[in-house]
Amino acid sequence: MTSSGRRRKRALGQPDGAKPTPLATALEAWMAQSGLARRLQMAEVVSSWAELVGPQIAAVTRALSVTPDGTLMVRVASHTWATELGLMTPRILTRVNGSRTERVCHIRWLVGPLDGP
Repeated sequence: MTSSGRRRKRALGQPDGAKPTPLATALEAWMAQSGLARRLQMAEVVSSWAELVGPQIAAVTRALSVTPDGTLMVRVASHTWATELGLMTPRILTRVNGSRTERVCHIRWLVGPLDGP
């Protein structure tokens, strides 16, 4: 009780006298625990694809997604480019991973139109 005789409300899940955890701290801890932080870092590769691989490769490819096991799915304009990029995969993985802590392990080259799903 307070000096005015009213009861203090206690935050749920907080021991008596403990200060509430800031939302940013709680969210960061949850993201790390759930694995979402790792997935978000890996997903950054998709949005940064053109900068990571350069204009020539970006013109004939589209990064689609990264699977939970670290496989980057990339659409390629033709079989010829898919073969060429398959040979270049180790160098592309080095560029894509850079200084990231969460690594893309494989690239799967999918032949198909670049403007469709």
